[in-house]
Amino acid sequence: METILVVEDDRSIAKGLEKNLRYEGYKVIRAEDGKKGLEMAIDGKPDLVVLDVMLPKLSGFEVCRALRKSEIYLPVIMLTAKDQEIDKIMGLELGADDYLTKPFSVAELIARIKAQLRRKKVYEGDEVSSFAFDDVTIDFVGASVHRKKKPVDLSFREFELLKFMVRNADKALSREEILNKVWGYDYYGTQRTIDNFITKLRQKLEKNPDKPRRFITVRGVGYKFARTPSGEGQR
Repeated sequence: METILVVEDDRSIAKGLEKNLRYEGYKVIRAEDGKKGLEMAIDGKPDLVVLDVMLPKLSGFEVCRALRKSEIYLPVIMLTAKDQEIDKIMGLELGADDYLTKPFSVAELIARIKAQLRRKKVYEGDEVSSFAFDDVTIDFVGASVHRKKKPVDLSFREFELLKFMVRNADKALSREEILNKVWGYDYYGTQRTIDNFITKLRQKLEKNPDKPRRFITVRGVGYKFARTPSGEGQR
């Protein structure tokens, strides 16, 4: 039985979510403030977190940031009463996997939970446990990246993008394919998101981000990870 952690200070919403999630066959644990939610996310080892943004003690953004800095890469779906693009962007930048604005459909939330858990199973089932290139080492099992033996701070989504590109090394990947496979078919973002995340990976993992030799632009298609670095580097 998969466990869902619901971090929500509105008891009526939390109880409603718990009831519906239990009906779907999930085990549910709850927290009513960000501090307790962070503790339960670390100690309770849930399979997924439904995380409200506006929480006492620690905000949802602070909880998400703390999880990713601790290299805890479980799926996070954020909830907020705010309908502002900047809040959505901030949540995704901090490593959230999905985002719903209140009021929301419980059926839609459950569908997104199922999609995230399916994606999690696919990644956990990978046979390759590690990979190395240049001065970078990737531990897929431990979900960590090191460069020159020092840890690299990647968000959950950055790590998932890196993993997908490495698994498909030397294959030209369209922005649409990357978006669908890494973010999911039910993600409502734009393909421009891919450009921004590729830029971040270059800045963190390329020897010369301005002349990348690993994360290569394939003109008219999208991007690829080059198993053998390109000679001059290209954007």
